[in-house]
Amino acid sequence: MGDVIKKDAVYAPSDGIVAREIEGEIVIVPLAAGVGDLEDELYTFNDTGRAVWTKLDGKRTVGEIVGELAGEFEAPRGTLEADVAGLLEELLSRKMVVEKI
Repeated sequence: MGDVIKKDAVYAPSDGIVAREIEGEIVIVPLAAGVGDLEDELYTFNDTGRAVWTKLDGKRTVGEIVGELAGEFEAPRGTLEADVAGLLEELLSRKMVVEKI
């Protein structure tokens, strides 16, 4: 994990977004200025991103999410850790998730 994302951190979707599943795809719509990306009004995920997003419930740690993904995907744990950390860093920078304390 990187310096920003810790294994014992817990994240949840921000109150500044609405996320809906439409035809099997998760679509995120920002509700407030400064959330998301000004160039994109909607944000969607690939399959791995979707799997991570569905586990961001404000209760699971990043380490627990990676462990669950290791059981779902055939990928080295280090790769999963890097992918999850990268996605979370992006979502944090876009203010789509918040760290729970």
